[in-house]
Amino acid sequence: MWKLVFAILCASTFAAIPTVSAEEKTSPALAFKVTSLDGKEVDLAQYRGKVVLIVNVASKCGLTPQYKALESNYEKYKDKGLVILGFPCNQFHEQEPGTADEIRKFCTGKYNVTFPMMAKVEVNGAGTCDLYKYLKALNLKPKGSGDVTWNFEKFVLGRNGQVVARFAPQTKPDSPDVIKAIEAELEKK
Repeated sequence: MWKLVFAILCASTFAAIPTVSAEEKTSPALAFKVTSLDGKEVDLAQYRGKVVLIVNVASKCGLTPQYKALESNYEKYKDKGLVILGFPCNQFHEQEPGTADEIRKFCTGKYNVTFPMMAKVEVNGAGTCDLYKYLKALNLKPKGSGDVTWNFEKFVLGRNGQVVARFAPQTKPDSPDVIKAIEAELEKK
């Protein structure tokens, strides 16, 4: 019986993952479509050839000052091919309760955020967005697989769209390990 339950859970977890043709030569991570903070559809395939840092963010969290390092990384590396995508999430002690407009005003006013911000998503539980279902299923170093543990968990995608690293929320965006992962992927052409 448990094998049947496991099979059903696996099928439902991965059923929403889009397939990618061989011609696209990209990983499923860039095959998703998400919504921007402005309410527009964003096809992640547009980031093929870029190094992408995906981060679930929140405005009222002890880790919120990480926005400063995220923006600093973006400014330093965007001309070399880095894109940071912020995904607001209100699942951790309701630390992102704001509307899209309030989130935008906070991020730009307090931290001068210029990297792309997406609409609020759920990263855990029954309402998990499809992108995060995919990301959480991957066994990545140094953090591994499984649920997102808190705000500001980071996923690094290489230029080929492959997810190459996952960092815990407490690992700062400008930590040597995160910078090393980003720079290693930026060096690949």
